[in-house]
Amino acid sequence: MPLVIGIIVLVVIIGGVSYFAITQQTLDKKGVIEKEDSMMEKDTVIEKKDSEMMEGESIMKYSGSVIAGSKSLLLDFNKSDYETALKTNKLIVLYFYANWCPICKAEVANSLYPAFNELTTDKVVGFRVNYNDNQTDNDEKNLAREFGVAYQHTKVFVKNGERILKSPESWSKERYLSEINKY
Repeated sequence: MPLVIGIIVLVVIIGGVSYFAITQQTLDKKGVIEKEDSMMEKDTVIEKKDSEMMEGESIMKYSGSVIAGSKSLLLDFNKSDYETALKTNKLIVLYFYANWCPICKAEVANSLYPAFNELTTDKVVGFRVNYNDNQTDNDEKNLAREFGVAYQHTKVFVKNGERILKSPESWSKERYLSEINKY
């Protein structure tokens, strides 16, 4: 009798492990498919936004994720997109963001994103740059060093390769629109 119970327990354990392994493989495959679909959607959004640019302006291709905006794009920072933006005469808005910072989270959600969503010009491109968090890469560290950024939630405006504004205090949506429209 103990042998029969032992065999039943073993069969149940092996069956349970097999079930969870198959379920995990299915979820992993589904995650890959969803990730690929998400990447295709982002590419479509970027191409659509690029096609909406004003006539006569060269169409710029950005590879990063679009966070906000339809005419003026706010992108997750990557060096390639930043270098592409530097080759234009656009105002570049850099927002140094830390994912652990409550001030950063509130400012991007309530001020930065809404401001970019309201912009009607295509003469601005923005980047949310990771700063001093677990997602910060060497390119972002070097950019912060280049502009002397000492705190998260610092804004830097760049025009024609030159820094024209640096501000560490929090801004409202109206302040973003006002400062962007000055340049």
